[in-house]
Amino acid sequence: MRRPDNREQMILNRALGALERTTGIHGQVVERERRTGQGGRADAMVEIVANGQRYPYVAEIKRVDRYAILRELTHQRALHGHDTPPLLVAPRITTDTAEKCRELDLQFLDATGNVYLHGPGLYVFVKGQRPNKEEKLPVIGQDAKRAGTSAHLRVVFALLSKPELLNAPYRQIAQVAGVALGTIGAVFDDLTDRGFITGGKRKGARVMLERQKLIDEWVTNYPIKLRPKLNPRRFKAPKPDWWKALDVTRYSAQWGAEVAAGALTGHLHPGTVTLYLHKAQGQHALTRLVAENRLRPDREGDVEIFDAFWDFLGEPPQAQTVPPLLVCADLTATLDPRNLEAARLIHDRYLAPAETKA
Repeated sequence: MRRPDNREQMILNRALGALERTTGIHGQVVERERRTGQGGRADAMVEIVANGQRYPYVAEIKRVDRYAILRELTHQRALHGHDTPPLLVAPRITTDTAEKCRELDLQFLDATGNVYLHGPGLYVFVKGQRPNKEEKLPVIGQDAKRAGTSAHLRVVFALLSKPELLNAPYRQIAQVAGVALGTIGAVFDDLTDRGFITGGKRKGARVMLERQKLIDEWVTNYPIKLRPKLNPRRFKAPKPDWWKALDVTRYSAQWGAEVAAGALTGHLHPGTVTLYLHKAQGQHALTRLVAENRLRPDREGDVEIFDAFWDFLGEPPQAQTVPPLLVCADLTATLDPRNLEAARLIHDRYLAPAETKA
């Protein structure tokens, strides 16, 4: 691991300051860099002082722009020593990412005051803190031009799911993706500049060059950049198999994640039921879905419902499931080995063959 630069050290210092400001708990840097065994190195050794006790951590300073980073850190725990837990330190941890960290039992601090810490006699969980608009944090990690806006992700999703749209009129693409017409040209400029397509704005001349890399980028960015903006709601179902005989198209909805994966592969029994609700019937459809299936609001429930962000349906038998690309992204975001294997199967069966069509 390379030596942390001044920008990363500034993030660490601000995170420790934000921890004390938000919770009253003091933290300090004990050592700037430490070899952790098996050839590994930590960015810093940190000590948290709370309730008269000292809690040592191995700090990893990273920008969290994808869930894969969380998986990498959990896999690196063995390198950090036997008794010293890892501590993710980031410029910002979003609410959705904070919940994922807690689920993975990955402790963290960020420079805005969000924190998850636990140990003997210690438990702290703060989420939802936002950065001060007047205070800009230094950029760490990859700082090149990137396609991370929700509008960009919507357009790319449409292009990857419906390859024939690559040379469709801008207005048609905008309608399918649910974005402003002016967004389309900017997306094509970006994809051309970064070598994903050729032909630029010339209708009929656009060719997809790096479809697989674009798929990987979309799957990486979707859970953090777009999914949290889709009005997520959680419910508890009266029984685990309530969904099996349900025709979701009655509610202008489609199955996502584990239910969709089971339908597409036949190899996954869902633990969480995910639906994407289209706007055709709006709130009325959601009300009927909840009432007719006796779902009740529950923040920890096993049913999750999101707003759909595209305007097309798959061909039978996929009409009841969201497009395979979205299934892969949702499965990958769980970091569950079963789901990762299902995502690979779906990719190979439904996405890889499209390489020859694009």
